[in-house]
Amino acid sequence: MVSGGTYGTEDIVHGAGYGKAILILLLTPLLWSLPTAFMIGELSSALPFEGGYYAWVRRAMGNFWGFQEAWLSLVASIFDMAIYPTLFVAYLTRIFPWFQENHRGVAVALGVVIVCAILNIMGVKVVSTTSLWLFFALSAPFAAIFVLAPFKIHALANAVTKPTTSNVDILGGLLICMWNYMGWDNASTIATEVERPQRTYPRAMLVAVAIVCITYVLPFAAMWITGLPASAWETGAWADIAQLMGGPVLRVALVAGGMMSGFGMFNALVMSYSRLPLAMAQDGMLPKVFGKLHPKSRAPWVAIIALAIGWGLALNLGFERLVTLDIMIYGASLTLEFVALIFLRIREPELKRPFRVPGGLFGAIAVGIPPILLLGFAIIRSEHEVVLGMSSFLFALLVVGAGVVVYAINHALKPAGWAAVPQKPELAA
Repeated sequence: MVSGGTYGTEDIVHGAGYGKAILILLLTPLLWSLPTAFMIGELSSALPFEGGYYAWVRRAMGNFWGFQEAWLSLVASIFDMAIYPTLFVAYLTRIFPWFQENHRGVAVALGVVIVCAILNIMGVKVVSTTSLWLFFALSAPFAAIFVLAPFKIHALANAVTKPTTSNVDILGGLLICMWNYMGWDNASTIATEVERPQRTYPRAMLVAVAIVCITYVLPFAAMWITGLPASAWETGAWADIAQLMGGPVLRVALVAGGMMSGFGMFNALVMSYSRLPLAMAQDGMLPKVFGKLHPKSRAPWVAIIALAIGWGLALNLGFERLVTLDIMIYGASLTLEFVALIFLRIREPELKRPFRVPGGLFGAIAVGIPPILLLGFAIIRSEHEVVLGMSSFLFALLVVGAGVVVYAINHALKPAGWAAVPQKPELAA
């Protein structure tokens, strides 16, 4: 649930150039992904609960902070999930420009939201099946580009490409890179649906970091030797580059891959995010209606529909603005997870941890420092993005503050919680 392939990474090269882009792609997983994977590895192996990161923060710091973790994650998901249908449309229009006119692109993106919501209501097995074959399909066009590149060394230095509209700089490229490397905690929300999560999660996280890094770096390194100018890159440009490298067949294959990437990632993440309101309803922190399961598939259908409405409302914000908002708000929730790691080390030292962040308490503290420092770049960038007539930073602050207000209202209406569910019902398998 982290990477849908190299799609959506083009602006990193546009903003930073090839050399710096590859350096960013190599360093970011070390400073951003690996620390997060270590933290997730320990917490998910020790506490493989439904709700994942929400359950960890709630256990470590209480109901208030658990609610804030869930609030921040769900609000971040509104902007994060809107990115994938946006990418779907960005690649679609490379072959069918007709969809760029009027609001046709937004209508297509909304269709992606609706279809994926229906698929997820059908059950987890549908999601896992579609996600598995997508991985192999998405890798094929970039493997072809990598193989063809040595035959076109310096051949594309003067290639004629579609004029770009991207204004992404090196800072924007870094944020897009961070976005492409985030999401490691999403799989934790379905821990009860994974066999042997204590053993599976840590191994899967570490292997995935390496695989994702390789799949990002190699295609860019291959294109660097062709001499294609960095200014030719923008979101969706892989389609035009595929045309230069392998003709119309490779172009169509890559566009199809880009669309499948947007669809597949959105489809997989619906499963993850929908478990948050479900777990909160089961814990009595949301109205019990969010805990309703489909009678046949056992999927949390009310939660899925409610979230899909929110995701649909953010579809017209644009790729760069969505990325900036997503990283800032997601970063706040990620910070709470690192704090929960420390609190649990102090408060529950005897908790069984099949995987532990090395270095004792110092290691648990130090592992969160690089990701939190990187979030400062999102704050700097947010001053240049505008949402509803205000800076993205101010907008994000209002969103974070709204979580406190919502919790207070929720607690005032139902001080003892909305529902007491002694036994959590079985989910879709």
